[in-house]
Amino acid sequence: MLEAMVRGEVPPPPVAETIGMRLVEIGDGEARFELEAEQSRHANPMGTLHGGILCDLVDAAMGCAYASRLGEGETFTTLELKINFLKPVWSGLLTARAAIVRGGRTIGLVECDVLDAAGALVARASATCMTLRGELARGR
Repeated sequence: MLEAMVRGEVPPPPVAETIGMRLVEIGDGEARFELEAEQSRHANPMGTLHGGILCDLVDAAMGCAYASRLGEGETFTTLELKINFLKPVWSGLLTARAAIVRGGRTIGLVECDVLDAAGALVARASATCMTLRGELARGR
């Protein structure tokens, strides 16, 4: 399904449309998202990109990276997400690159870097994810 989303054959989830982020690459334990940050759409009261937008961006990238290794009938939930904001952004293209650092049977660690158009590090995040199976995975 994630590969079909990259190709445009499957619509993105509503939150991706709301924010304007898009999945542009998916691989084995890796994902890349892009967001064209706009001051008129994504700014906080101080005029810079709202930190919650960056959190949504990294959460989506890390979630897709983790999901890329799930088996049939498995899903997951994020147990913890941490982000460091390293550079203010007003507008421009942002790229979030996420990769699984360690994928265990039940618990995994994923990291994500957000870069601006010049390649400068804007934010770094990590998440702990838990794989759900059987009854725990139903309806998710």
